[in-house]
Amino acid sequence: MTRENELLHRIRKGDTLCWEELVSIYYEDIFRYCIYHSPDMEGARDAVQDTFLKVIRYFPQYQDRGKFRGFLYKVASNTCTDLWRQKKAAELPEDMEFLETGYANSEAQVNFQHMVRKLPEELREIVYLKYAQELSFKEIAMVLDLPMRTVQSRLRRALKLLKREMEGEV
Repeated sequence: MTRENELLHRIRKGDTLCWEELVSIYYEDIFRYCIYHSPDMEGARDAVQDTFLKVIRYFPQYQDRGKFRGFLYKVASNTCTDLWRQKKAAELPEDMEFLETGYANSEAQVNFQHMVRKLPEELREIVYLKYAQELSFKEIAMVLDLPMRTVQSRLRRALKLLKREMEGEV
């Protein structure tokens, strides 16, 4: 049994202290996800807090049909959408470092981030979830409420566009 499954099992049995550890496991990933979907840090923090509050509040209705991580990202996605719908979710800030390559602020990284920002939102989000958050195709499909084949197809399309951009064809 994984640590996550053990914590979920203990929470179901009434051990609410396990929430603290479960939140600490996922906080940074969900925070980065919310930064990606938020125009500012304060908004991202609000979205993270709301995400975890919703997960805790609605946990009794949670059906263990897949990985908890995918469920958590789905709640974060819905929370960000709700919070930023009226603000028409702004583009990523120029200094956003959402793809960590180990070469912080290198010219290549900055250029790549710029190319990713130019992708249509439906493609950009899949690239982010796949490479920055390392979600599986199944988890991405769950988060975005799309068929898995659509996720795979959009990622292929995004990678083709990025390749063309890198080769200077676009």
